[in-house]
Amino acid sequence: MKYYLVAGEASGDLHGANLMKALKAQDQQAEFRFFGGDLMQAEGGTIVKNYADMAFMGFIEVALNLREIFKNIKTCKDDIISWQPDVLVLIDFPGFNLRIAEFAKKNGILVCFYISPKVWAWNQKRVLKIKRVIDHLFCILPFEVDFYKKWGMEVDYVGNPLLDAIDAFKPSTVFAKEYNPAGKKIIALLPGSRRQEISRLLPEMLGVTEQFPDHQFIIAGAPSFKKEYYDQFTHQKNIPVVFNATYDLLNNADAAIVASGTAVLETALFHVPEMLVYRGHPISIGIARAVVKIRYIGLVNLIMDSDVIKEFIQEDCNAQTIKAELDKLLNNKAYRQKMMDNYNLLDEKMGQPGASSRTAGLIIKYASKNSALQFAKRYRFDR
Repeated sequence: MKYYLVAGEASGDLHGANLMKALKAQDQQAEFRFFGGDLMQAEGGTIVKNYADMAFMGFIEVALNLREIFKNIKTCKDDIISWQPDVLVLIDFPGFNLRIAEFAKKNGILVCFYISPKVWAWNQKRVLKIKRVIDHLFCILPFEVDFYKKWGMEVDYVGNPLLDAIDAFKPSTVFAKEYNPAGKKIIALLPGSRRQEISRLLPEMLGVTEQFPDHQFIIAGAPSFKKEYYDQFTHQKNIPVVFNATYDLLNNADAAIVASGTAVLETALFHVPEMLVYRGHPISIGIARAVVKIRYIGLVNLIMDSDVIKEFIQEDCNAQTIKAELDKLLNNKAYRQKMMDNYNLLDEKMGQPGASSRTAGLIIKYASKNSALQFAKRYRFDR
């Protein structure tokens, strides 16, 4: 079958790559065309657009780049119609992907959405559009099933694909020797994958390095950037930047400072004590605070429905607060242990690996059933 996938950010590229791998294992005739990144490209098929040219975060940032966004949407629509896939698989990235879903649905293409839009956070009436334009929705957070059920929508809960990626991880035997030859305890810095968030968060993260001279700080670089981009922030300090080795970094880290996003959950699943940081455009943050109706922004806290890790947002995200929290994460044994205990409970809630395989199986089942229905319709018409 022909699968068209659309992922618009680093986490989507990761989940998309794992899903493609699972689809190939279950469908020997699988063909792929996609919007994505390097990880998806490594699985084969044809990349149409790299997510690095698509990711805009925040209300103001999106508004300033509307022309480029609409251009990307048109490119995607035209390419889907030209290629005529058996199924369209949209991965998160709802602002873009819900528009593509609506278009594909109108054109008779089966629409599967992998990783539910965060409609439970704000503007819940968007569920009505989701019911209208998406044929099958695959959820990765346990509480989402009950949420959609309240709106009269049946969804498939497939587990979390991060568990697949972590389960497949093979630790490097030379990572510590290469990036931490002095044998210091490592503090991981994960400033995000978008230019906007890196430029806002990394300077604040790096503002505490001199106050922890006995630790080695290491930056997880986004694959869409080169080391030279990070040099403008590190100013030739002894702070390595690692690419395509975030799991090795977390596997060796004693603590982490992490930009809001999927990486927060990944860090917790590696049982690394962490804090969440986030800074956006002031107007974007103001709008978000007015419309978002959830207590937390971090996935760990949302899943656990409690304050497992501290969240430092906007004005609270500064070198002083980061330094104070990092000191607690490193040196307060009771504080660290409580976080570790919560991580054990998180593991129980998250369940077992296999989300990619389960999702692939469901996509193939639904696409095959749809193809059979389409064939039956044509057969009846031809007769």
